[in-house]
Amino acid sequence: MRQAALIAGAAATALVAAGAITYAVAGDDGGGRTPSAESADAGFARDMAVHHQQAVEMSYIVRDRTKDEEVRRLAYDIAQTQANQRGMMLGWLDLWGLPKVSSEPPMTWMDMGGMASGKDGALMPGMATNTELKKLGELSGKQAEIFYLQLMTDHHKGGIHMAEGCVEKCTVGVEKRLAQGMVDAQQSEIGLMADLLKERGAAPRS
Repeated sequence: MRQAALIAGAAATALVAAGAITYAVAGDDGGGRTPSAESADAGFARDMAVHHQQAVEMSYIVRDRTKDEEVRRLAYDIAQTQANQRGMMLGWLDLWGLPKVSSEPPMTWMDMGGMASGKDGALMPGMATNTELKKLGELSGKQAEIFYLQLMTDHHKGGIHMAEGCVEKCTVGVEKRLAQGMVDAQQSEIGLMADLLKERGAAPRS
């Protein structure tokens, strides 16, 4: 419970910090230049917005499928944090006058456009398939908790890989800092989820 409280506190702090930079000029540290539609900055914002949306969806599904307060609290923190970050990234695309969708495959900005087949709705590494989302919505109690924690662990691993790509390739300072914050927070949450799985006699899928 103490670790969950620390994670929740960190998530709240991240939300405050995120709100503070939402209105920052999204061209800082880049010489005032607006990123192009093909840039890593735009690609990361588009792709991570999609990636985050699924995490929000999964988190709200599990909150309706269990009464366990620790899992419900974690799910709520993830949903709120990632919904806030998603709004920021879409807002930056608006500020830059760039489209929110691209004809290029996801992760092309990382030179990994063929990394995920998109089969059954899994558009990027770590994303759950439509079949898995349906299954999550059909489970309840401990089974729902375990499956959610396994899905979200995979989801975070994929998200961390993308965020690390932005830290390396993005040129907009505020976006690079957000990406590094995602890496740090999601690595902490992976550790927490491993503990929650162990308490339920389960383990991450990979």
